[in-house]
Amino acid sequence: MTQQQQSSPPIPAPVPQPESDYYWEKCAEEELWLRHCKACDSSYFYPRDICPECFSRDTNWIKCSGKGIIHTFAIVHRGPTPPFRDKAPYIPVIIELEEGPRMPSNLVGVDPDPANIKIGMAVEVVFEKLDDKITLPKFRLASP
Repeated sequence: MTQQQQSSPPIPAPVPQPESDYYWEKCAEEELWLRHCKACDSSYFYPRDICPECFSRDTNWIKCSGKGIIHTFAIVHRGPTPPFRDKAPYIPVIIELEEGPRMPSNLVGVDPDPANIKIGMAVEVVFEKLDDKITLPKFRLASP
């Protein structure tokens, strides 16, 4: 078997940490949850116990609507490593969630043509199960 015929290794999955275990558990249930700071009333992503705005530990979890808008995006035609090359073209995005924070993800279910995607377009979360531990939140264009 030649190098080109061999299948690429899988894209590395995120590794849950104690601060993010609840987030991954909820993603497996197809729910998107964020951390919220009670001291400064801000929600944030990536999940961690200390608020990145005011450094308070007075935080809790809130269920996210799963809706937002495209803050920025790119269309990748040549992935940086073999596992990503097999997925190209794909659309990494930064989503500005209704609750305020921005989160990186991928836009799915849309032709990767710049004519089809605009900054400010409404999106909604969908989930892709990778394995028993990791279900990834991704986004699609919102239904009208």
